[in-house]
Amino acid sequence: MKTLIYSAKDFEIPYLEKANQNTHTLHFTPERLTTHTAMKAVGYDAISIFSADDASPNVLEKLKAFGVSYITLRSAGYDNVNIFKAQKLGLHVANAADYSPHAIAEHAITLLLAINRKIIVANKQVQQYDFTLSNLVGIDLKGKTIGIIGTGRIGAVIIKILHGFETTIIATDIAQNEDLIHNFGVTYMPLQELCKQSDVVILSVPLNAETHHLMDKETLAYMKPSAYLINVARGAIVDTKAVLESLNTNVLKGYATDVYAHESGIFFYDRSSAKPNDLLLDQLLQHPNVILTPHQAFATQEALTNIATTTMENLTSWEQGKTPKNELT
Repeated sequence: MKTLIYSAKDFEIPYLEKANQNTHTLHFTPERLTTHTAMKAVGYDAISIFSADDASPNVLEKLKAFGVSYITLRSAGYDNVNIFKAQKLGLHVANAADYSPHAIAEHAITLLLAINRKIIVANKQVQQYDFTLSNLVGIDLKGKTIGIIGTGRIGAVIIKILHGFETTIIATDIAQNEDLIHNFGVTYMPLQELCKQSDVVILSVPLNAETHHLMDKETLAYMKPSAYLINVARGAIVDTKAVLESLNTNVLKGYATDVYAHESGIFFYDRSSAKPNDLLLDQLLQHPNVILTPHQAFATQEALTNIATTTMENLTSWEQGKTPKNELT
């Protein structure tokens, strides 16, 4: 199947080529899928996109007109794809649902440990030969209450890791996971109560109409002033302005995130010589109580291997007239 890979990164191309084994005809472009770049898909049966690509209704209409029939995502999340419109147009869409919840979960714990134990601050200090500890005091995680918002594949792994720290784990989700309740002592409760009790809140929910700005000014007000917020989900799940205000008014102690609501066109690119005009991003980067990583949680060898394998499996299933297990339409 002739396939155009949008947003192709140099580090992922070898994994995609190895998984393909010359089965499909692949072409790569570093450009994102947008209304302006959809024209590149003329003559292709399928495209592959990433989380920063735009598969909104207008773009999907163009892709359909250009002859594209299949869209395979190199991500688990698909909030950037208008699934309803894709179905209406007869476009087949599949994601990479199970590529590596461990990669994301482990990065969540990395962010938590880094912000709690002041690793970034410590590294900057010692580079200046400042070996004092006054700014480096953290807390033991043992005995603390950790709130997990979203206990799906990623949230469940986060809970299993945190169980080893001897923390008290509470959670909220639209469906309760009985295994987590019985084997890891998880207690489910409403969001507001979770925020009140938690020393740390970790976000691991998909972005949709219900979760957009889930952590807004009102919700953040329920959190302890000593609490940390960790986000490995999607940037728009938090109201970034509200988070910054909470940090500046001591409503919240710290925010560590791998995602940003307006990351499209910024993350995954070297913008050092052409810095984006984004005041909100500047405020995040400059805030002493914020750690921001560039949407790297998925970037492990194992996850990239699994994403590439699933991408090719989706294409092969379609070519053979079958329905991939990850099909969303």
